[in-house]
Amino acid sequence: GEKVFRYQVLISLMLSSQTKDQMVSKAMKRLQNHGLTVENINNTNEDTLRELIYGVGFHNRKTEYIKKATAILLQKYEGDIPNNAEEMVRELPGVGPKMAFLTLNIAFDKPAGIGVDTHVLRFCKILGWSNSTNAEIARKQLESWLPQSKWIDINLIMVGLGQHIQQKDERKKLSARLEELSEAEKKASIKLLKKLGFKA
Repeated sequence: GEKVFRYQVLISLMLSSQTKDQMVSKAMKRLQNHGLTVENINNTNEDTLRELIYGVGFHNRKTEYIKKATAILLQKYEGDIPNNAEEMVRELPGVGPKMAFLTLNIAFDKPAGIGVDTHVLRFCKILGWSNSTNAEIARKQLESWLPQSKWIDINLIMVGLGQHIQQKDERKKLSARLEELSEAEKKASIKLLKKLGFKA
């Protein structure tokens, strides 16, 4: 049901910090095969959970956070996740503002805010959208002029672009995609990508 979907969105985002998508995907498949529901993870011991998420960055700490957050969701929220970013950050260990906004954006389809991480900060600076090195200030600056209807899109674009620029294989795929564009589109795209730090 929807509760299970929302919980799985939260868990996948908790696993994703400092971890490549492929590793998160593998861990999520193992968790789903085990039974990725609030009740089941609450009844799973830490050693088993640690094995299930092995390979993700900081898996020991994340095991602890997931166990604690899951217990809180059962005790305080009837097994669902709070639909408010501030509450999520305050109540759930291991959940920061960026993660909370992304969770709300995906799990509730609710443009609650823009998740700002190091990639988004860098892109905002390069594009002249914000000159702050503080994620919270940059978030408020972005939200002050970007229409709320675009917040979910900008989150997904920035996260995706950050991952593309980080990974060699993805850079190759991006280069191949550029080849398919018309000359005018190619020039504009290459100019923007170079500005954002892309190296073919």
